[in-house]
Amino acid sequence: MITLDVEDHVAVVTMNRAPVNAFNRAMRDRIVAVFDEVSERDDIRVAVLTSSQKVFSAGADLKERPDPTVAGEFSSHNRITRETGNAIMECAKPVIAACNGTALGLGFALLTHCDIMLASEDATFGMPEINVGLAGGASMLKTVLGRSDMRLMFFTGRRLPAAELYRMNVLSAVYKADELMDAAMSLAREIASKSPVAMRYAKASCNIADLMPQKYAYRFEQDYTVALSKTEDAQEARAAFIEKRAPVFKGR
Repeated sequence: MITLDVEDHVAVVTMNRAPVNAFNRAMRDRIVAVFDEVSERDDIRVAVLTSSQKVFSAGADLKERPDPTVAGEFSSHNRITRETGNAIMECAKPVIAACNGTALGLGFALLTHCDIMLASEDATFGMPEINVGLAGGASMLKTVLGRSDMRLMFFTGRRLPAAELYRMNVLSAVYKADELMDAAMSLAREIASKSPVAMRYAKASCNIADLMPQKYAYRFEQDYTVALSKTEDAQEARAAFIEKRAPVFKGR
């Protein structure tokens, strides 16, 4: 359903629920558990989220919808649905999305919770909830799209190609399908080469900067810098720079 493979401090999280990675309750529970594990494991410094199917994710499994006549069932469903994305956003390690196919609804929403989004040339993206009697996802779309573009996608349910989202500065890069994972892994290894304790501070700083006015967010970042400067990794980074050598980080 969802696998976790770790090598050289890079975790590859692969969705593999055939045929289109439609999210049911078990899949939501699993992705929360996986990213909580990624957060806590010292041997992981960065994660890559991808799919083994031709589709990245078609979104929620509409065959498994909560019964609105059963008290509490919708609330439970909505809670785990929120946490599916939150587990990625709140992961202590950077998360790179390697979107190798269509990402719709919840599938697209998951991408917006990742730190860096890469995609294949044949990938398409959409929030088709309006077409299936639903109305969720605007809060995720607005984090990556401008006001007009967000409403256009949300009101029409249109699918946009990767090239268009790259033009709109939603995606960091677009690659040929057979080059996507190599590019994602290369970026992941670059990030993994940094101090893991510094990267934890960096990830937290980015999340704070998303939520707070610049004045107060920068104050928090300065506090993080002071705390980071007292770590062994920070001292090693400075020494390595002065001595013109590669740093050897210990994560403390």
